Amino acid sequence: MSRTRYKFLDGNRPYFITSTVVGWLPLFASPHIVDIVVNSLKFLQNERDLSLFAYVIMVNHVHLIVASENVPKDIGNFRSYTARRIVDYLERKKAEAFLEVMKFFKAGHKKDREYQVWQEGLKPKVILDKEMMLQKINYIHNNPVRSGLVDDSLHWRYSSARNFVDLPAVLEIVDY
Repeated sequence: MSRTRYKFLDGNRPYFITSTVVGWLPLFASPHIVDIVVNSLKFLQNERDLSLFAYVIMVNHVHLIVASENVPKDIGNFRSYTARRIVDYLERKKAEAFLEVMKFFKAGHKKDREYQVWQEGLKPKVILDKEMMLQKINYIHNNPVRSGLVDDSLHWRYSSARNFVDLPAVLEIVDY
């Protein structure tokens, strides 16, 4: 993850992070693949003390606001684990079209794998104050609306917008 100009400065502060699927493949249109992402985040929350302040899982990328003792390591583990599980699932389902795209976009320096699920880099942005936190939360929650997937952010199942109004949500969040 060091191949980007964006850096993690302080492990104790919240970060706005975006992880995008290579080739903008709509992998998260599959509920099973979304479950891989959700369950991995739940593990990090429960076992690694990852604080999740806001999230949205779109069809081809994820936005998170997170904090932990070691955000780069936790998110690196998240991306590595989910990538392996997603590839395993796609191989079982014989989803050759997706696998071929992930092979095509695999970075040349990644000699230890056949496929690449996530684009390189996270573009972490440290949250400096409450105003910035609210701006990023609004950006996250309005992402499905801006993308034309729903008319109301509360209708997107995979978003913390639902947490903010006490509707059932797929992940728990903590209050900033």
